Amino acid sequence: MCVAGCEQAVRQALSRRGFFKGAGATAAAAFAATAIAPEPAAARTFTRAVDLTHTMSPAFPTFFGTPGIEMQRQFSLKKDGFNLYWWRVIEHAGTHMDAPIHFSEAGATVEQIPAKDLVVPLAVIDVAGKAAQNADYALGTDDIAVWERRYGRLPEGCCVAMNSGWSKFANDESKFTGRDVSGGLHFPGFSPEAAQWLMKERRVIGIAVDTMSLDNGASKDFKVHYGWLPSGRWGLENVANLDQVPANGATLVVGIPKVKDATGGPTRLFALV
Repeated sequence: MCVAGCEQAVRQALSRRGFFKGAGATAAAAFAATAIAPEPAAARTFTRAVDLTHTMSPAFPTFFGTPGIEMQRQFSLKKDGFNLYWWRVIEHAGTHMDAPIHFSEAGATVEQIPAKDLVVPLAVIDVAGKAAQNADYALGTDDIAVWERRYGRLPEGCCVAMNSGWSKFANDESKFTGRDVSGGLHFPGFSPEAAQWLMKERRVIGIAVDTMSLDNGASKDFKVHYGWLPSGRWGLENVANLDQVPANGATLVVGIPKVKDATGGPTRLFALV
């Protein structure tokens, strides 16, 4: 039997013990949540990756009259326990990068391009209809203006890609090069005026084409190359599947081998959409 006031004292003691017990449990749970629980995985900001790369092979069209890649088997699994080829590669064949040094005396070589400049917003300008009517079509400032009226200002630090529809001809050398009876080439590219405008009016880090050259095939002076690359920017040629990515909103990943002093090189390109 409890003396007077005993019951109230016991209730208060139990209440205090319960409070501290509960508070301790709450604190322990909070500690566990912050100190033990793993960090949540970063949310993916894309739903698919589009391969923008043609398969490299000796049959892929080049300017040079020789295969862009030659492969010689050095070891075989049956004989040596593993497979290995020696490669002989032209830097500027297949889907590839033109580094700034390609057309300048002191521009950056491939290994000097910062990684942050190889993962960039992608803007795709579709000129396929115009190119179908004129194989020598050169993407101009009017095409850029049309794109910006529809999608807004070009993203900061982006790559601007020309989709001329030429990618589908990559397995047909005569059509892809557009070589005529006199040896002249005919395929679309950027105009020098468009390249200059992008350098002066927008912060664009790279341009890309689905043809063999940043300049169109009919060019004899390569003004786009001589203007764009010495400015410290890069270019991509023979890009595939630009018709499979949106005009705006994708992220371009440029997987260029980090080779010392290289002026360019075969490149694996992805668009994250």
